[in-house]
Amino acid sequence: MKSRYFAASCQQPKRNKIFIFPYAGGGASAFKNWQDEFDDTEILAAQYPGRENRIKEEPVDNLDLLVKEVFNDIKPLINDGIPYFLFGHSLGTKVAYELALLIQKSNLPYQPKGVIISAGKAPCFKEKNPIHELDTANFIREISRFSGTPKEILGTRSLMDVFMPMLRADFKMDETYQRETAEKINCPVLALMGTVDPELTLEELLTWREYTNKEFIYKSVEGAHMFINTYRAMAIDAIRDFINGQSCNNT
Repeated sequence: MKSRYFAASCQQPKRNKIFIFPYAGGGASAFKNWQDEFDDTEILAAQYPGRENRIKEEPVDNLDLLVKEVFNDIKPLINDGIPYFLFGHSLGTKVAYELALLIQKSNLPYQPKGVIISAGKAPCFKEKNPIHELDTANFIREISRFSGTPKEILGTRSLMDVFMPMLRADFKMDETYQRETAEKINCPVLALMGTVDPELTLEELLTWREYTNKEFIYKSVEGAHMFINTYRAMAIDAIRDFINGQSCNNT
C-alpha cells in the first residue's frame, strides 16, 4: 500500500528511521538533501496536502485530523521493527508530539525511540500574536519574517494566490493549538533552539521537559528560527548524536 504522506528516500534498509514533520508552509522537498547526511538512518519527510506533489488537494487546517491521517498512514511503516524517531520543526513539533501520544495510546508494538523538538513551544503555550486571520497584505508581511517561504513566492501575487490557502491552514493549526495539561510520552526528547530565535523563548522550549517520562536533552544551534536551513550541519550533528546515544542506550 502506497504511503500518502511519506516517500522512501533510499532503497536499502537502514539501522534507523527519522520521520520529519515540516514547519508551516514547508514541504518534504525542504529536507530532500538530508538523506545525504545520514549513512545508517532513513529520512522520511511528511508531505502535507496542499503543497508540492499534493498541491491539488485541500489543505488540512485541523491538527487533530492531520495527526489521525498521518497515524493511519505511518502504521505500516513502523511495523518492521526498525528503530524510528519523530522530528518536528516549529508547527511540526506539535504534529510529532501528538503523533507520539497517539502511537503510545494505541499500544502499537513498536514505539518511537525518541522525539526531536526543533524551534517549537511546549504545548501549554498558545501563540499570543496569531496571524492566520490577517488580511492578505499583512499576512504576507508577517510570514516573510520566518524565512520559510521563498522570496520568489512571497513577491509574486499569482503564486501567493495558489499557496495562500495552504499557508493560512498551516498557521491556523500552529496558532490555535494548546494543551493545558501535560501528557507525557515514554521516550527521550531532544529540544533544539536557535541562538537568536525571536519566535520563542528558552522557557517555552525547556518546558518540553515536562512532557516526557524519559531523558530530556537541550541543545542550542547557531541561527534564528529557521536554523535547520541556515546552520543545517549543526542541527544535523545534534540529531545524529542523539540518535547514536539512544542506540547505545538500547544495546
